[in-house]
Amino acid sequence: MAQTQRDVRERIGSVKNIQKITRAMEMVAAARLRRAEQRIEALRPYADAIRRMTRQAAEAAGSVPRLPLLQERENVGTVGLLLVAGDRGLAGAFNSNIVRAGVAVGREHSAEGHHAVYFASGRRPASSLRFRGLELADSFTGFTDRPAYADARRIAERVMAAYVDGDLDQVEIFYNRYVSPLSQVVSRETLLPLAQATVLAEEEEDEQERREGEARALVEYEPDPEEILGRLIPDYVEVSIYRALLESTASEHGARMTAMRNASENARTLIEDLTLEMNRARQAEITQEIMEVVAGAEGLVG
Repeated sequence: MAQTQRDVRERIGSVKNIQKITRAMEMVAAARLRRAEQRIEALRPYADAIRRMTRQAAEAAGSVPRLPLLQERENVGTVGLLLVAGDRGLAGAFNSNIVRAGVAVGREHSAEGHHAVYFASGRRPASSLRFRGLELADSFTGFTDRPAYADARRIAERVMAAYVDGDLDQVEIFYNRYVSPLSQVVSRETLLPLAQATVLAEEEEDEQERREGEARALVEYEPDPEEILGRLIPDYVEVSIYRALLESTASEHGARMTAMRNASENARTLIEDLTLEMNRARQAEITQEIMEVVAGAEGLVG
């Protein structure tokens, strides 16, 4: 059924209203993204220093089985998977990418005979995990737009307590690492135990750190490295989670800004198409009116 000019005009008005909303959301996301980028830049030197100090103290201390957070389980039974995403949608595949990655790794652990338990930071991953019928041990919501260090400490205390109590034998974290507004990379890191953690991964050591290896061997620790390491590990876990929260926040704002920009562009294209359709409908109505006038004139003449 052909649409009238009025119908098409109403559709154009509706699309224009949606376009105004998407443009406003794009500008809000862009402003929040700049602040999130600044917070990441401010944290990265501190996070890198904590990781470097933890790695150096672990190398100096050697085997320290008396520290609960360092004890490796002979048989890994339960693995905690912490999924960091957002509270809201309208950000493209930002939330779903994290859920898919976490669920896929959970299936891998299940295939290896491990029991996967999920922790969620953000309403979206929490609701997705519940919808899939997966075991959600705990969820943390209400702060993904602007996370504070206290939020990271709360999450860290929860997973560390579960590890020390023996409820978890390994803890992994999934989050979107911010690269640019157009690019976010799903990252997977091991938090606990420390011997398997990303902080001790060989690939993280750059050339400068390897050159400093000999100098570090001459460092004297007071108190002993084991005690220092015992103080550093909780801070390392907290900072690692806080960094993941900030990276995820920046990624969310970047993804939402990109999604809203694409939506605005799609709305512009749709408005152009509807305008052409309205012009065609107008031309058809004018042609019909002309034909009616001509037919009437011919009838009078006849």
